[in-house]
Amino acid sequence: MVYPYFMATTAVVAPPSTAVRRITQFAWGTLAYNIAVIVWGAYVRATGAGAGCGNHWPLCNGEVIPRGARIETLIEFSHRASSGIAAILVLALLVLCWRALPKRHPARVMAVAAAFLMLSEALLGAMLVKLALVAQDKSAMRAISLPIHSTNTMLLLAAIAATAVWLPLDGSSVRWNTKRLWLTIAALAMLLITAAAGVIAALGDTLFPNATISADFSPTSHFLIRLRILHPALALLSTIIVAVFVSLTTRTHERAKRFAGLVGIAIVTQLFLGIMNIALQAPVWLQMLHLGVADLVWIGTVLVAAESLVSAENFSLLA
Repeated sequence: MVYPYFMATTAVVAPPSTAVRRITQFAWGTLAYNIAVIVWGAYVRATGAGAGCGNHWPLCNGEVIPRGARIETLIEFSHRASSGIAAILVLALLVLCWRALPKRHPARVMAVAAAFLMLSEALLGAMLVKLALVAQDKSAMRAISLPIHSTNTMLLLAAIAATAVWLPLDGSSVRWNTKRLWLTIAALAMLLITAAAGVIAALGDTLFPNATISADFSPTSHFLIRLRILHPALALLSTIIVAVFVSLTTRTHERAKRFAGLVGIAIVTQLFLGIMNIALQAPVWLQMLHLGVADLVWIGTVLVAAESLVSAENFSLLA
């Protein structure tokens, strides 16, 4: 059997309960803040303010703090500033986990992963700006870049969430449960694919706000319009797969049940918001809400998966 890299092979002293509790709270706070930053990023895209700082990065129109700026510049600058704070929080989480947890502790490894994903998140954002893949750009390159950016963002949230939920693990030994691993991978992969399709659909809604549903099936429509239909189809398929995954997982993993409710409520809400989004032709506020709930579906599923991958006896009394 091949053991994960972060499986402890020697006995270690578990970190003090107070330290674990505080770091765990900080991790959850970092996760919540990153969700807020991501939702605000949707506002930047939906309003076409992504070019508010020109093609300058990390400066904004050649300045550290723009003066006498237009509203688009203020929106984009606020997103960059909030993203910078998010990066600091993730780096702080890494330092805290590195100092408090033993080598190869799962939460420590996930904190490292979160830091790397935050770095790639910044680089992807810089690429979008420098290549002018923002505002009203309708290129195929943008349609390719945004799903990559979305996938990186989702993986970043997953790494932070896994850090938070695995912090109470007893680092002396970790017993991994790989039963139904294929279903776990399928559920998470489908959500990533659905999110990627959602970004393309949202881009089409932003660039072509007056396009009706019938335009999705017209061969003369822009490719971004014709691709919109993929998102609701994938959303229905991923809903079924995630529902099966959560249902089967919670039957055998008691701890995973505490996140099953979050997933269920978020999925039902998301389906309702998706229908509204189509009916109302995707107003900005609804796009933001739709993305925020999508993040909750993803995070809830990740947490169920994280809980199911480890045995209950691995957790301390803090969990």
